Amino acid sequence: MAGGKIKREKLQRGSGATAASNPHFQGGIPFHKSKGQHILKNPLLVDSIIQKSGIKSTDVILEIGPGTGNLTKKLLEAGKSVIAVELDPRMVLELQRRFQGTPYSSRLKVIQGDVLKCDLPYFDICVANIPYQISSPLTFKLLSHRPLFRCAVIMFQREFAMRLVAQPGDTLYCRLSVNTQLLARVNHLLKVGRNNFRPPPKVDSSVVRIEPRKPLPPMNFKEWDGLVRICFNRKNKTLGSLFRQKTVLSLLEKNYKTLQALQLTSEEFSDDKEMAMCVSALGDTLGDLSMDADEGKDDDEDMEMDDGETKASNFKDKVLSVLKLGGFEEKRASKLTQADFMHLLSLFNKAGIHFS
Repeated sequence: MAGGKIKREKLQRGSGATAASNPHFQGGIPFHKSKGQHILKNPLLVDSIIQKSGIKSTDVILEIGPGTGNLTKKLLEAGKSVIAVELDPRMVLELQRRFQGTPYSSRLKVIQGDVLKCDLPYFDICVANIPYQISSPLTFKLLSHRPLFRCAVIMFQREFAMRLVAQPGDTLYCRLSVNTQLLARVNHLLKVGRNNFRPPPKVDSSVVRIEPRKPLPPMNFKEWDGLVRICFNRKNKTLGSLFRQKTVLSLLEKNYKTLQALQLTSEEFSDDKEMAMCVSALGDTLGDLSMDADEGKDDDEDMEMDDGETKASNFKDKVLSVLKLGGFEEKRASKLTQADFMHLLSLFNKAGIHFS
């Protein structure tokens, strides 16, 4: 019995036919779920993604995580050239073997490495089926890329995708929604069932189109994210309640005193490169599916300041007067629009209150 077992294992490792019949293999290459390797196996779905991407024959296309090249081949047929970034050296070799000696070989450039650490070259459009664990940092790395690309059509885990496109009042509306939509127009293109992949992931997916806004909003992005971070810490609380919390008031008062001492104001970014660096860093601060901390009770340190405490009551009144001035005291972050957040930030900044 033992000998028979060993013989079967050897056959599975050594036989291309046996390996290919295993759902975790393609071309004899085993896929690693831990690395997010889920290869699209449905050719009709690949064609649909290509069609919805709106690729031009002159486009330089960035593909992230090409795997064995099923999508890559269609991209090469549609565009001018493809830059494929792949972490797994086995997949790099497979790609090179697949297109070697074909008319596509001169139009395919393969970069082996971590896309989050690579300096990306110029590209017109990004089309990718990415490892889902890098969704947030990759989204903001792309949005920080200069020069700005035309659009990105990316396969995300469905819940992440729904957060990207969520609108005020939606259950999934969160800090990720607000920050992404500040920088780009985001549209949901199609839902993709898990059975379209080999091996199938545990969740469904969605394809999303991300089109960077040109020009970008003229603002200090650190200030913007500082405000949004506070507002979405408990997105269903009123802003009046949030901005009465000790930790929030302490942070804002510290910034206020520091800026007063330095006689500085928080200006809009004049340098596009500086703006891009802040956008890229944002992806690291946003957890992929844990953007909200709206559930649970406040810690003691987040308790509202007692009206009997007078040490910082003047500053507290200053903060609350800003909320009252804009009519924001009884509003909730979960219902605020981009315009609302911009208006609130401008009111705070005019009052000398800053978030970074």
